[in-house]
Amino acid sequence: MGFLSSRRKRARLAPELDDQELGRLLKSLLATTRTGTIATTDLCMAQLSRLLDQGEGDWDRRTHRIDVVADFLSASHLPRSWVAREPRNATALVLHAWTQAARVDAHDQGGDTSDAAESCLRAAELAPDDPTPWVALLKVARRERWRQPQVFGVWNEVLARDRWNREAYMNMLAYLTPEEGGSRLQVLEFVDALVARTPANAPCVGTELTAQVLQYRAILGRGGYEALVARTHWSQGMAAQALDRVVHTWGQPGFLRHAKAIADLNLLAYALMAGDRRAEARAVFEAIGGVVTGWPWEIGGDPLTEFEQAQRRATAGQ
Repeated sequence: MGFLSSRRKRARLAPELDDQELGRLLKSLLATTRTGTIATTDLCMAQLSRLLDQGEGDWDRRTHRIDVVADFLSASHLPRSWVAREPRNATALVLHAWTQAARVDAHDQGGDTSDAAESCLRAAELAPDDPTPWVALLKVARRERWRQPQVFGVWNEVLARDRWNREAYMNMLAYLTPEEGGSRLQVLEFVDALVARTPANAPCVGTELTAQVLQYRAILGRGGYEALVARTHWSQGMAAQALDRVVHTWGQPGFLRHAKAIADLNLLAYALMAGDRRAEARAVFEAIGGVVTGWPWEIGGDPLTEFEQAQRRATAGQ
């Protein structure tokens, strides 16, 4: 990925991150759907197909694009309409299932994912080498609270097709938390196994730090004395080790090349500031270039406000 210059950029929420083609698609979809004409669906389907089917085999980029588009269209009828018109289009089926999962909060068991699993399995049959139907099914499994043997079966199907799929690792991490289908011990075992074998710049390399941010959020959520001293979480044990492992490499130009690299840099900047490691955070903010992700800045309030305040603190006194 190409990093932006160190000159301060105006902060902005950009779900597409540095994927300019994806950003143009989102703007085009927004403009097209506003017209309300009969031809709108056909035009949108053509736009989606052109981008989402681009570069077959780059599963990291394809997963990122489907994830962002599904969130963008979570309140739209478009994915369902696309499947109705092209029932044997694997991309349409995956987007439809992913969009259904995006509508349902991870802690809400009442959401509608009624035909999402079937859509994933049909897509997997149509595109046997593509991991995204299985990633989508993993998301559906979380929403529907599948039992662990079933979820691990889906997980293994993803890994057989894309060993370091970031979205799959993040979903498994969330599923294994005590808040969903697992325990703190399972999270630790999952992260330990990951750290032991993952290349330093793999797409899923942010999983370990994400686990620490999730634990930090849980500490803040408990309130009281623990929340008051939550900063110490980042100065000891596994949290400090997680930061130390990546702080001097992630911000280097060209080190992280996966589609959601800027999301991982946002994660790192947040963790460094939470641990009051301001000098190290400065270089990370420069690499981010003002492209802000909702997570994890939303933990403290409005993401843009939290990001800008943290950036000012990091650069104060230079």
